[in-house]
Amino acid sequence: MKMALMVSDSHVARAGGDRLREQYGFVSVGEADVVVALGGDGFLLHCLHEAMRHADPKPMFGMNRGTVGFMMNDFREGQLADRIAAAKTFVLHPLQMTATTASGRVITSPAINEVSLLRETRQAAKIGIAIDGKTRMEELICDGVLVSTPAGSTAYNLSANGPILPLEAELLALTPISPFRPRRWRGALLPAASQIEFEVREARKRPVSAVADQMEVRDVAHVKVAMDRSIALELLFDPEYALDDRISLEQFAS
Repeated sequence: MKMALMVSDSHVARAGGDRLREQYGFVSVGEADVVVALGGDGFLLHCLHEAMRHADPKPMFGMNRGTVGFMMNDFREGQLADRIAAAKTFVLHPLQMTATTASGRVITSPAINEVSLLRETRQAAKIGIAIDGKTRMEELICDGVLVSTPAGSTAYNLSANGPILPLEAELLALTPISPFRPRRWRGALLPAASQIEFEVREARKRPVSAVADQMEVRDVAHVKVAMDRSIALELLFDPEYALDDRISLEQFAS
């Protein structure tokens, strides 16, 4: 098994990477069968976005040298190849965001966790919502709204009081952020094949940004979100505490 190593810029991650390089003969990402990512959840997202630039993304085994490390395995130096060989594989399909700005520019970007729309000023956003071409909400007055994958449902979606989705669920979470009207609307669960469109009302007076994971587009007028099944990303986990178990346990966390 040929392994590549990607290391975040933190002191702790760099020190761990130095120790791993003393024990293993890592190769370049292009030559590798699997990529070992050393850092936190944000760095793993960065690595996955880098992987999507290639036609054949390599499986990724993350080890936590960050803070929370929800999507990472524990950092251990020994028997790395054996752990990867025994790992449990999960396939993730990202969302594809197509954002059109008020000036008419069109920007596309993938999102592994979520696509979120956020107000840019003190004024609340006014956003219309359509699902598969049918208007479902004429106007949501809010701080924002997001669409989350199951893998991302324990991230920003959970902070916004959205539902936790089992990893194998063929669903997306549509979750409002601080909704003002309709006051009691708490969001919706949608089939994973849904195409979700947001129309920003009064886009110049009430500017809204769209964020696909870590990539922001300012002053959007229209945003379309759909799952992109043409891209498959493989995450590898130690079987005793894999990603599906972690997501399930979050539903019972105090």
